[in-house]
Amino acid sequence: MFSPGLSRRQALRSLGAGAALLAASPLLSCAPPPTRRSQPNVIFILADDLGYGDLGCYGGVDVRTPNIDALAESGTRLSQFYVTAPVCTPSRMSFLTGRHYNYGTQSNLGMRASEVTLAEMFGAAGYRTALFGKWHMGIPEEFSPNNQGFDEFLGYKNGAMDSYSHYYYWGGIHRHVLMHNMEELHEDGVYFPDIIVRESTRFIEQNKDQPFFLYLPFNLPHYPLQPAPGALDRFSHITDPLRRQYAACVWTLDERVGQILDCLEDNGLREDTIVVFASDHGPSNEERGGGGSAGSLRGHKATLWEGGIRVPFIISWPETIAAGQLRTQPAMGTDLLPTLAAYTGVAPPDRRLDGHSLAAVIKSSMAPPPRAIMHWIYAKDWAMREGPWKLTVENDVGFLANLDNDPGETRNLGAERQDLMQRFVASQTDWVRQLTRGRAAGN
Repeated sequence: MFSPGLSRRQALRSLGAGAALLAASPLLSCAPPPTRRSQPNVIFILADDLGYGDLGCYGGVDVRTPNIDALAESGTRLSQFYVTAPVCTPSRMSFLTGRHYNYGTQSNLGMRASEVTLAEMFGAAGYRTALFGKWHMGIPEEFSPNNQGFDEFLGYKNGAMDSYSHYYYWGGIHRHVLMHNMEELHEDGVYFPDIIVRESTRFIEQNKDQPFFLYLPFNLPHYPLQPAPGALDRFSHITDPLRRQYAACVWTLDERVGQILDCLEDNGLREDTIVVFASDHGPSNEERGGGGSAGSLRGHKATLWEGGIRVPFIISWPETIAAGQLRTQPAMGTDLLPTLAAYTGVAPPDRRLDGHSLAAVIKSSMAPPPRAIMHWIYAKDWAMREGPWKLTVENDVGFLANLDNDPGETRNLGAERQDLMQRFVASQTDWVRQLTRGRAAGN
């Protein structure tokens, strides 16, 4: 029986069992099998400030996310996926380039034109490419999406935008920031997440006969907290007004993810499309934002505690990636580009990458993680993880946790394991030196 809150199509997707349904139905079983493309489409959906504990499939209990939960059920969910930085710009750069960006050792004005993005990688292989949403990787024209491999761009380059007026209000002169490619776009009063869906469905329908790469960095649930009309009424059970507003924004995001998945199904493209969903970092506690949850994890956006850098990550490709799977191996945002290159057969950029393909991990829970050691830096703070051990240094104070026993980072074991503390400090120093030297040389 279908849940009363789901449409029939959403319920079928949440079952994550298209093959079983075909076998069970005498009508559907007679349909010819779908034709698989040699090069699948790719859609990368990125949430903005979404916490680890804000989805049902990651343990959230007060926010309804049936479409994203169904996406997880149709594919593989990673429980220890990390971004390279706890803030937007460097995290997004790492997702798109497969190279480690952080806030502290590199310029944050924008992504260098010399970087090779997912869009440039796919474009070189004949894919149509588009970005609808928030860029936040450089405002000047030299850093624009159209100069980084995207055939189409509709969105904004700033860190935030009012979803109705399309103005930026959070620093300096208030200004209109919505753009279509290199020109201003005026659609006063039109809800921006709905613009993303409108443009996405148009793009899918126009390019259904050729491979495409679609990057959808939504501006939800980032501030200003502007859920869709009527969404707040669904969360009367939440008494905290800030959490209620935030939950309505997450629900709004989930509904629009469902609309895009529906469009794929309507055009017969679901089995030919890899869909990836992630968040750029943990939930915000900023004065104008807030309301998100990192679940049982410590920390939030702009910190290197688990709640700031461990994020949801889901990848789904029906009939190729196994459904309903969970992987616990640690992975990182830099791994997205080489993973998609491996799945699509597209050649990765001919340069040094910091990421590794996750194909083996996604295939098997017994596969080794792609790296033995993970490093982070944020301004003067830093963190390092090796196996279950993670050292977080905040305001020059070190905190050593065993994440297998203490994922919430509640007990500091540094005094008991001075050997690890000293080795980690030396390893981090060497890593920063190599990273800084490599970036300065253009590598």
